[in-house]
Amino acid sequence: MGLAMQLELHQLDRYWEHLRVSSPQRQRRLLASLAESGQQAPIVVVAAEGQAERYVVIDGYKRIAALEQLGRDTVEAVVWPMSEAAALLLDRSLRFSEHESALEQGWLLAEMEQRFGYGLDGLARRFDRSVSWVSRRLALVELLPEAIQQQVREGKISAHVAMKYLVPVARINLEDCERMAAAFARHHCDTRQAGQLYAAWRGGSRLIRHRLLDEPELFFKTQRRAESKASRAPAAELLRDLQMVAAIVSRATRRLAGAAAAAAAEMDDQQRAATRRQIERIQDQLRRMDGRIQQEQAPHVEPSATHHDSGTERPGSEQTRDRADAGNLPSECAQSGALELHRGPGDSAGGESLALPLPDPGAFVHLQGESRASP
Repeated sequence: MGLAMQLELHQLDRYWEHLRVSSPQRQRRLLASLAESGQQAPIVVVAAEGQAERYVVIDGYKRIAALEQLGRDTVEAVVWPMSEAAALLLDRSLRFSEHESALEQGWLLAEMEQRFGYGLDGLARRFDRSVSWVSRRLALVELLPEAIQQQVREGKISAHVAMKYLVPVARINLEDCERMAAAFARHHCDTRQAGQLYAAWRGGSRLIRHRLLDEPELFFKTQRRAESKASRAPAAELLRDLQMVAAIVSRATRRLAGAAAAAAAEMDDQQRAATRRQIERIQDQLRRMDGRIQQEQAPHVEPSATHHDSGTERPGSEQTRDRADAGNLPSECAQSGALELHRGPGDSAGGESLALPLPDPGAFVHLQGESRASP
């Protein structure tokens, strides 16, 4: 469909480029592909109304940017014989099954409303959606400040993070929304980290919210410490398993000692052999565990903790201390809406730190065709 031709880059009108969400990683892959193999897929354009030899780009913005980086001045294109509005709708319908965020949909709807004068009913018909669906997406574009939307376009904040966390904050406090967005961009937050900061902000008092957005790096540092402690929980589980093994062995030893004559009399040769095999198997497994612990021992683990041969530990032993620490882990890492400010002589940032619980983390690439989320 359409006429294939080669166009010079200066002939292109890139009016719809701002509807694209940038992805530096994808752009690097596209750049490498174009450098190695050349352009494989043409861009899509329509003739600019009332302007000879001018064309409006419908699809292919990332390919154009990559070609410019490579110093090229021409691009392979296909010209669709239709109006700009019709081409945008057709392009979107061809990509209907691909992922597209509500914010990106809102951008397209808002532009078509403003540039082509479509009303809510007209947009709903053309997008085959309800008026309510159109209205909600237009409201998102109106709600988020333009500066934040630009950060989303540039790939500094993901569209998902903006929709899930920044939009709710914007409904409550626009200034906090802008400050939270700045923290997301500055710390390159993924969805989990953004969800942690949002959950702490949502559950905090006005003072706590102010402190969180004043010093987000302190909050993230506290979260990393809590996660580091949580990551050591498997070691505590291993110790508990070994304590259970030791208790079972102690019980078997007491049974044998309490009724040695009767137990020996009741056992036949086959049972004695089976018992010895089980004892040897247990000993072998424990020796292998001990050897592995010695080989993979972290610098902070004391070797003496692995040399006990019974379930009874000396007072103040390393195992006793480890169990005490492990017992404190749930209270340190449990989710809670409460945040506390602690001041200590060794604390940074004015002697204050945020002791925050660990919140629950929020709960097609065409190599040359780029991400197809929007025109």
